Amino acid sequence: MNSPIPQLNWHRAHKASLSPGDRAADAMRNGMGSWAFVFCFVIFMAGWATVNTVAVFHHWDKYPFILLNLFLSMLAALQGAILLIAAKRMDGISAAMAEHDYKTNVEAKKEVEELMAINRRQLNRIEELIKLLESKNHSH
Repeated sequence: MNSPIPQLNWHRAHKASLSPGDRAADAMRNGMGSWAFVFCFVIFMAGWATVNTVAVFHHWDKYPFILLNLFLSMLAALQGAILLIAAKRMDGISAAMAEHDYKTNVEAKKEVEELMAINRRQLNRIEELIKLLESKNHSH
């Protein structure tokens, strides 16, 4: 038995058309928007503060952690840009999906109207047959 070929739906077609930059933005957005990122980031921050506060020999970033603040500022700037890119892409995806849904609805409406027309013709023929049968029954 042959397995059915998976249909290429809109989402798969859209993902296949993404540029490498779009894929990278999605991967970064998905990574930074995860609990794993949050937990790793908290562990990193605690480790940085611990090493630079408790270290006996060398503190490369003494309290108030100026270097860490610089890195956090740069990270916040990058995250803001990535979030804006992701939001812009999501707006484009939503617009494309709405257009696709509209076209699907228009096609479905046309098919329903065709089916209703067929149904009306069938009802008319059934009524004609009933009248014909009644007229033959009355004539006998």
